[in-house]
Amino acid sequence: MITMLQYLIILLDKGSSSFCHYRVPLKSKGNSLIPIEMLKQGIRFGMTENLMIQYVYPDYVLPTEYTEVIESIDHSKIKPMKDGADVWVTESIKDINAKVPVVWQTDKNTLFKSEADIINSLKNVPRLNIVMTDVDSFTNEDFEKYKQLLNALSGYIEKLYLEEKNPQLNLLTDRIMLSKMNNCGAGDTTITLAPNGKFYVCPAFYYEDETDSIGELEHVLDIKNKQLYKLEYAPICRHCDAYQCKRCIWLNRKTTLEVNTPSHEQCVVAHLERNASRNLLNCIRKHNSFLPEQEDIKEIDYLDPFDKKEEWGW
Repeated sequence: MITMLQYLIILLDKGSSSFCHYRVPLKSKGNSLIPIEMLKQGIRFGMTENLMIQYVYPDYVLPTEYTEVIESIDHSKIKPMKDGADVWVTESIKDINAKVPVVWQTDKNTLFKSEADIINSLKNVPRLNIVMTDVDSFTNEDFEKYKQLLNALSGYIEKLYLEEKNPQLNLLTDRIMLSKMNNCGAGDTTITLAPNGKFYVCPAFYYEDETDSIGELEHVLDIKNKQLYKLEYAPICRHCDAYQCKRCIWLNRKTTLEVNTPSHEQCVVAHLERNASRNLLNCIRKHNSFLPEQEDIKEIDYLDPFDKKEEWGW
């Protein structure tokens, strides 16, 4: 039994939608379904290891035989269309209206211009997750723009809470609710099965390099240095209280060459969110006793925990 794992992500097609920081390459688009017998093997693997299965869909309707196999086990659906989705993934924030959580994948420049659309969407969805595809390119000017956007969204969310509504925006409300890290679990609690029958740390690793697998369906998993995917082996993150940070394993490796060490950009973005969440919580508590069981988010004097490395003996 692989006790560390909790989730199995199954990419139903090579062009399945992205729900995280990575982009699906254009060359991967098109109908390239996972063979149905391979899908059945993946489901059996998930059942044997007692894993929750998350299917990631392409942007077309699957054949009936696939639907029947998919429905043979409890699961959740991540889809680029809201019909039948448990999580709806979209690249457009315009006029979003859904009864399921929505993941909006965007770039920073579009994000900075979308304050009004984000505010409008918060009225019409139970939860909005915003995921940026170019966090690693943030500049000091971008950090300032991001801070201003978070402050503006915070003021609107405060207003909704005072109207006894419960908006959920990952960038601001998650940190308020958390008391420990809730990050990317790739390689630790989650693995991905790609349409080629191989396992990957996450979909991004598959799209970046198909040879970078961690095993195949017919063989046991082989996650090299698997302890490095765990929080306790992350020298910076284990001291951090930006609990909402995605701590993307793929971005870590892409930018620092270490799966357990985030880039400066990823850390600063996360701490801007953390600080905005702190301000939001304090503002709401001026009006009423909001989440009394939750501890205050303390004030800090840094945006990158690396600046405190000497205090932590690292």
